[in-house]
Amino acid sequence: MIDIKKNPKAVIENYSKIFFQIGLVLTLVIINFMMEYKTYDVDNSNGLGVVNMTEEIKEDIPIIIQQVLPPLPPTAPVIMEQIKVVEDDIKIEESIIESTETDEKTAVFKSNTEIVEVREKEEIVEDIPFVLIEDVPVFPGCKGNNAELKKCFSNKIAAFFGKNFDPALTQELGLSPGKKKIYVVFKINNKGKIGTVNARAPHPLLEKEVTRIISSLPEMKPGRQRGMPVTVTYSLPITIMVEE
Repeated sequence: MIDIKKNPKAVIENYSKIFFQIGLVLTLVIINFMMEYKTYDVDNSNGLGVVNMTEEIKEDIPIIIQQVLPPLPPTAPVIMEQIKVVEDDIKIEESIIESTETDEKTAVFKSNTEIVEVREKEEIVEDIPFVLIEDVPVFPGCKGNNAELKKCFSNKIAAFFGKNFDPALTQELGLSPGKKKIYVVFKINNKGKIGTVNARAPHPLLEKEVTRIISSLPEMKPGRQRGMPVTVTYSLPITIMVEE
């Protein structure tokens, strides 16, 4: 007969699962107990001492001694000044003072007998441009209102220059063919006569000829600004054609 022995390792393995479950249950119980465990603060108030206030707090009140002031000396009686009314029988002559105020445009001269007021003359600026003058210079033969006189003046000046200018001069000076610009600025003084003439041209001799022609313009009726004759400046652009 053969004796079969059990393997001890097989017996331990059967109980290992039971031991694992028991350990898990114990762990859960301990964790649950620790979570529900409550602690309380210890009351140590019974061991504190008691302070008894036996004395009351006293305030020191300062003693104020009232001073007795000496009586005031008797006041002197007030003497009322007596005013005596005196009848005034003296007659006083009243003089009338006239106002001597003047405006800023009035000059005042003092004499022995009376004050004479003299108004200053309004200063008129000379050399007023033709386009800004109130009453333009009047070229001989021009008529009409101010706008018509301006147009007539310009036409007469252009016609006078074209009549007196010799085109052959441009050939003699040897200017290149084409259009040439000449700029002239002259003044009509407060007497209606031609004053300063300034010309700019492609050649000095051409400038001299243009100055001669403008200077020979006839005498005109002078331009006026606020009723006063003044010097008027006129600009005249001229275009000439030089042929080949």
